[in-house]
Amino acid sequence: MRIDLHVHSTASDGALPPEAVVRAARAGGLDLIAVADHDTTAGVAPATQAADGLVVVPAVELSTTFQDIDLHLLGYFVDPQAPGLLRHASIATERREQRIRGMLQLLERQGLHVPMDAVRAAAGDAALARPHLARAMVEVDAVPSINDAFDRFIGDRGPAFLPTFLPPPDQAIRLIHDAGGLAAWAHPPASMLVTHIRSFADLGLDAIECFRPRASQAETERALRIARQHHLLATGGSDWHGPWSGELGAFFLGLDDVGEFLRRGGVLA
Repeated sequence: MRIDLHVHSTASDGALPPEAVVRAARAGGLDLIAVADHDTTAGVAPATQAADGLVVVPAVELSTTFQDIDLHLLGYFVDPQAPGLLRHASIATERREQRIRGMLQLLERQGLHVPMDAVRAAAGDAALARPHLARAMVEVDAVPSINDAFDRFIGDRGPAFLPTFLPPPDQAIRLIHDAGGLAAWAHPPASMLVTHIRSFADLGLDAIECFRPRASQAETERALRIARQHHLLATGGSDWHGPWSGELGAFFLGLDDVGEFLRRGGVLA
């Protein structure tokens, strides 16, 4: 069984509509995916309807603010229509627009003019996010590539980065649990994982995203060791957004990696 528990669609900042994500996942040999868009579950229903034999886990990636840093928590096996998640999606949409406007102002200070209209065009119907800003930067020839936009300007340590200023992690964990889900720490920075995992576990965190395509073997083994020490589950995925993330299905996990997590979520007997 080939599994990817972290995939995005155009419901947030992915390149493909949910139905096309499902087709790409099947073409890439995957058997199970989690559609985990940023701050919205809008992509879950169309992906599920198009599944045609592929297992689609309902998921969401909630943005939170922790010590002025963007920190993401994945909610798995959630009810996509849970009132708390729908309220969060509405608030996140408004705050993401405020964030993008602020980042455009910071880019102006770097000598780069990127019109808001270009970002909206890149986003289409999706909630505004950094990949849309990156695409707009490429479109107006401010940078040569999306990777360059992140590396030089809008990555987490870039001169035009702003956090989203969304709820703290404890509220996000409660939202996920109230929606019937399990909460996992998405792509945790190594230093923060060591420093804060005990307090996050005390808040009710259920899992750590241990398996990631850009993580070294040493990083993965350390994350797994920390998960075991704190009686947390292990999960993982490609964090696939589009072709710039590689081919969907090139990175996958097996039941030996995340079978216990899927059983806890009721996907496996």
